[in-house]
Amino acid sequence: MSDTALGHYMGGGTTRDAYFEMVRRKRLYGGLTILVFVVLLVSGFVLADGRNAGGFWDGLSQLGDFPATVVAEAWESRADMPAHLVTYFPALIDTINIAAASTLIGAMIGGLLSMLSTRGLAPVPWLIPICRRIMDIMRALPEIVLALAFIFILGGGPVPAMIAIAFHTCGALGKLFSEVNENADLKPVEGLASVGASWPQRMWLAVVPQVAPNYLSYALLRFEINIRASAILGFVGAGGIGYELKNTISWGQGKFDEAAAIFILLFLAIVVVDNLSDLARNRLTHGGKK
Repeated sequence: MSDTALGHYMGGGTTRDAYFEMVRRKRLYGGLTILVFVVLLVSGFVLADGRNAGGFWDGLSQLGDFPATVVAEAWESRADMPAHLVTYFPALIDTINIAAASTLIGAMIGGLLSMLSTRGLAPVPWLIPICRRIMDIMRALPEIVLALAFIFILGGGPVPAMIAIAFHTCGALGKLFSEVNENADLKPVEGLASVGASWPQRMWLAVVPQVAPNYLSYALLRFEINIRASAILGFVGAGGIGYELKNTISWGQGKFDEAAAIFILLFLAIVVVDNLSDLARNRLTHGGKK
């Protein structure tokens, strides 16, 4: 763009003046945005602190009291720690199973919804907005709200947690998968369509081989998130290690050594899964080379 054209576009002046005017305007808009964000953050905090039963600032000095009590009691009962780890290990397996099943179900349904919501892949155009809105609804509903609803219907246990996490996973992975689908080469799809292949055949033979590594990478990442989610849902009666943690913490002093054992198990499980998932994703996306 010439100096004259840029100067005319910016309302007159030289290219340099126009550039600095544009920079000042960007800084002004950026500063106003940050100011609005800070004001909203402070006002929200003041409102929440005013409605809090105790008050944030008054309780800030006691922030480390509970962790210190748990650590002290765990240290006093350190001889019993191996037995506690063995006792609660089956609950950890339940949590991992919930996360694995919900991730698998969510990935399969999310993959189907992603193809139905991608331009060039959907069998009919009118399905695209419908499937996208369905995935929006799935992502908008928090797992804990869904789990409470399913617990009310089905009763406590791992099944409500699995359904709740799978429901949310469908929306989250479906969105990620649809973005991967946008980069898929459509020539194989068109080639199969020209020889009379059905829509499922075109997706399975032409699209899935292209997107499978990224699909699996996102699914492994979601599996890590679902382990944490399934542990949290245990606090509302959905089973797993979170349920055991809630019981030990609710009991109070005398059970904090068992709570510490559960924390250790959960931490170790997340570290192991994170490392294995990172290794698997690296091999899928980079062929094992970092």
